[in-house]
Amino acid sequence: MDAHERLVAELREHALVVGRVTLSSGAEAEYYVDAKRATLRPAGFAALGELVAAEARRLGATAVGGLTMGADPVACAALAGGADVKAFFVRKETKSHGLQRRVEGPLLDDSDRCLVVEDVVTSGGSTVQAIEALQAEGREIVGVVSVLDRLAGGGERIVAAAGGAPYIPLATIDDVYPDRPDRG
Repeated sequence: MDAHERLVAELREHALVVGRVTLSSGAEAEYYVDAKRATLRPAGFAALGELVAAEARRLGATAVGGLTMGADPVACAALAGGADVKAFFVRKETKSHGLQRRVEGPLLDDSDRCLVVEDVVTSGGSTVQAIEALQAEGREIVGVVSVLDRLAGGGERIVAAAGGAPYIPLATIDDVYPDRPDRG
């Protein structure tokens, strides 16, 4: 079983919750994917690390991160997977004390090539927030990786915000829940 198959199996077993839920976008759904329940277990984390590190190398990224909390395990998995990158986390708002930073972690510089990561994409809102925060600091976005895309249009919004940089979902809801009631 390769890393993609292991990740999908972990998402199916540990992250998929069937039942009515309200998503962060406010929309209601008949299922939920809590990717952290799969990616913060040894097998899920190892598979994720292998896949994200490979994408970071392929895209020539020197830094990996995104909006905290969804991006935190993904960025750390890239490091654990052997990617030679800096990991960073983007706060929703600039910190009002201490160093008053919005992007936390090792300092990013003008030569850094950022791979933005996210756990689950529905509308793409959280990912776009991270992209905009990085762009406001003059950072180059070389790509975006999500653990899972719910195939609800967020990918197109992300590509537009990232200036056409590639968007790579490691898995989609079709992989994890192919027999879902809303599949059309």
